[in-house]
Amino acid sequence: MQTGERSWLAALVLSRAFFGLMFMTYAACLPVLTREWSMTGTEAGSVQTAFSGCFAVSLFVTSWFSDHLGAKRIFLWSCWLSAAAGIGFGLFARSYEQALLLYGLVSLTQGGSYTPAIMLAVQELPAERRGAGVGWVLAGMSVGYVGSISLSQGMIAFSGYEAAFIACALGSVIAAAFGTAAARRAANHVAGPLAKMSHAAVLTDRRSVLLTVGYMGHCWELFGMWAWAPAFLIASLGGRFALGAVGVGIAIALALHLSAFFASFTLGQASDRYGRRAVLLGVAAVGALCSFGFGWSGGLSPALLLAFAAVYGFAALGDSSVLSTAMSEAVPPAYLGRALAVRSILGIGVGAVAPVAFGVVLDLSTPETGWGWAFVLMGIGGLIATVCAALLPSEEKRTADHSRRGSGLS
Repeated sequence: MQTGERSWLAALVLSRAFFGLMFMTYAACLPVLTREWSMTGTEAGSVQTAFSGCFAVSLFVTSWFSDHLGAKRIFLWSCWLSAAAGIGFGLFARSYEQALLLYGLVSLTQGGSYTPAIMLAVQELPAERRGAGVGWVLAGMSVGYVGSISLSQGMIAFSGYEAAFIACALGSVIAAAFGTAAARRAANHVAGPLAKMSHAAVLTDRRSVLLTVGYMGHCWELFGMWAWAPAFLIASLGGRFALGAVGVGIAIALALHLSAFFASFTLGQASDRYGRRAVLLGVAAVGALCSFGFGWSGGLSPALLLAFAAVYGFAALGDSSVLSTAMSEAVPPAYLGRALAVRSILGIGVGAVAPVAFGVVLDLSTPETGWGWAFVLMGIGGLIATVCAALLPSEEKRTADHSRRGSGLS
């Protein structure tokens, strides 16, 4: 990778890292917010569901228009809208109702700094480094999640959740600055007038369908885990962790999201070398197994529980970069934005329901079994992703099919 390419990618990754501060601040503060705002489990989950649902809409709209206006332009506009929305949430979200509205507004602006960033990486990097490049973009997000939980726990201990909200919101301004630097050095690719592929084709091609359904299962598992795993670990570790509340927060952040950081770029590189299908199958299967067991593991020693969380975080996010790269190779470049738009509204839309479904299971179950069954429910998504990965055609078969079509053979 050349120096200019490396510095450009670094700016894009840092932008995603600082935007990631807003993604986990609510989940990190959830035990405190549930108490101070007198929320039920269903209400607590509904804020995260509103965030995810608005994020799905945002991803759909910005991905769709990235084909027509260019990913660079959409990304740049969204960066500064996200910064403004983040500051608004940090300053004014002080109740359940306010958080429901303002956190949703944050996510409505965040979609344009996510999928267009992936598109920029796909468009600017050669095929042999594409999986690794997309992996690094998502790895940057994981670094942001670590920072979000760690910073939030530190601010809560120092000055309350209000300080945590403001501190994480300021990261959005830094993210917008890095995003602007990255966008200015990228080309603005716009789909040409000859692009006439039917929108329905995205939903009828076998590979695209399997990748989309697999992404839906991935999002169900991941969004539920992201929203509730910190609260589960805080409840399970309690006073057993020697370093206190801040130490618990940092340990949880490192376990869940530093492992995901390594997963994003290592598995992206692995998929470049060993194939998308093989990596997707292995990671999805491990993630499903983790979901089925994680909620029953609260009695483990702190070291073992955090190690389990690290494996879970690695597997639950690990297939994300591979799914995105595989989709970019399954559709013509001029339709990547639209393909990602369809995938996003379906995948993130399903994922948006997961946090509130998790909360409903907690409300309906006993304290002894609620966590276990709620995580099992998330594991169904991982199981679906595993089946879809197993049904994907191999890379060799896909290449042969393209060659036959190109030569006029059937």
